[in-house]
Amino acid sequence: MIEEIYIRDLGVIAEARLPFGRGLTVLTGETGAGKTMVLTALGLLLGERADSAAIRRGQPQAFVEGRWMLPGDAPAVERAAEAGAEVVDGELILNRSVSSEGRSRASIGGRAAPINVLTEIGEQLVVVHGQSDQIRLRSAAAQREALDQFAGEACASALQKYQAHFGAWKTASTRLAQLEAEASTRSIEAEGIRAAVIELEEAAPQPGEDAALVEQAERLTHIEDLRVAANTAHEALSSESFGEASDALGLVAVARRALEQAASHDSELEAVADELREVGAQLNEVAAKISGYVAGLEEDTTASLQQIQERRALISQLIRKYGPTLDEVIEFRRTASDRLLDLDSSGDQIEKLTGEVAREFELLQTSARELSSLRQKAAAELAEQVNVELAALAMPGATLVVDVAEASDFNAFGHDAISIQLSSYPGAEPRPLGKGASGGELSRIMLAIEVVLAKTEQAPTFIFDEVDAGVGGAAAIEVGRRLAALAQQAQVIVVTHLAQVAAYANQHLRVLKNTTESFTATDVVQLSLDARIDELARMLSGLPESESGRVHAAELLDRARAEFA
Repeated sequence: MIEEIYIRDLGVIAEARLPFGRGLTVLTGETGAGKTMVLTALGLLLGERADSAAIRRGQPQAFVEGRWMLPGDAPAVERAAEAGAEVVDGELILNRSVSSEGRSRASIGGRAAPINVLTEIGEQLVVVHGQSDQIRLRSAAAQREALDQFAGEACASALQKYQAHFGAWKTASTRLAQLEAEASTRSIEAEGIRAAVIELEEAAPQPGEDAALVEQAERLTHIEDLRVAANTAHEALSSESFGEASDALGLVAVARRALEQAASHDSELEAVADELREVGAQLNEVAAKISGYVAGLEEDTTASLQQIQERRALISQLIRKYGPTLDEVIEFRRTASDRLLDLDSSGDQIEKLTGEVAREFELLQTSARELSSLRQKAAAELAEQVNVELAALAMPGATLVVDVAEASDFNAFGHDAISIQLSSYPGAEPRPLGKGASGGELSRIMLAIEVVLAKTEQAPTFIFDEVDAGVGGAAAIEVGRRLAALAQQAQVIVVTHLAQVAAYANQHLRVLKNTTESFTATDVVQLSLDARIDELARMLSGLPESESGRVHAAELLDRARAEFA
């Protein structure tokens, strides 16, 4: 709900603060007093295009600010938070400035924001009726949403059921089409994987085999050098061809025995002899290892270097094809069988999905028919109720048509093509809303629709301009009565020239223009009860001090209050 709008240096308005409240607020005033600027200010807050020509003459910029009080879960609050705005206790503040150079800046909750974000938030805050390009129900989607809302909980439940089947049918259909489109490529892929599995199973590569083959090839390439070195080292440590003390083990044994013989004369030599004993044991172990190494070299010669190189070439080829590492080649071999099983089972999957698509489509058709039936019933009721309202709003020949026809295909919201059209007079071809109706007629048409829809939906703030154009007398009273009825469900702001409409207001704002030889300014004031009677008298007779006009004005106020007490 709009709490207030502040305007500075916009058109003829030097500075004005417009307080709004719950229910119905009317703006009245002489022609040219500046009522249009109030709507212009609101349009700027809702993201409409800025025009530097609207800036008050001689001023560098125009500035407008609006303050809304909203529930915490309102979509506008959520969108403002996404834009980084601060919303405290449900208070949302929007402002907009327009410079004389044409630059425009917007702020949402104290944070600068793009104009398009202001537009998105504004669409969730206010609905303006008065010109054909401002129809809330212009789009087919908006008309469907309005009809579904009017249809109530039964329609919402049916739509939810339909959407569940639509989602399942769409998912299964998409997967089926994908499998069918991939059938040939999956066959080719399966053949490739099958050949790869055979190749890898025949080769049977082992983890780390590539590194082991490199090492083995290196040994075979230099096997003579390795054999000579190992034999020489073994002979030096433990030789059978030399004398007893010619190898390392023999010399250590000679040294140990010499010390053991003399140790009886000095115990210190006994400890050294023990150390030589350990050295001898270690040398003996090393000699044994070298002997084993030499024996291993003899075994390696049983595998030719050519065989090793051929195996290395095979492993390198596998790595290039399935790598880039041997571990990944082995992992590919492990997972290929699972992938092959999946590819080979695609035929079974296609058959299963074909049946699932058929079942879901049958359920989809059934739920779509149920939804269409509810919509058709609601469409007839909506049209009937709106036509009653139109007759009372001085449009007795106009007929609203809410058509629910079969759409060309199924979508997320059913199988219906929904359109709301208007036949302006008996026998006239129904046309889309906004076509062939004047601004005042369009406002009354939308008023009739909004009054009916407000019974079943939580509406935003409504603003009506020109709603009373071309009507008077009893029809004007009906316009005021229906605006007041709409204001029972939502905040309604109306620019009006008719006292019969203004009498139904909860708040009455008057736009006053003060003109001197060098200065013109507009002010906006909230009227007290006596001031309202004077203003209504002026609107009725053009004479605010006319006693008969005041009596008539007071009668209008009393009657309006009695109806909506």
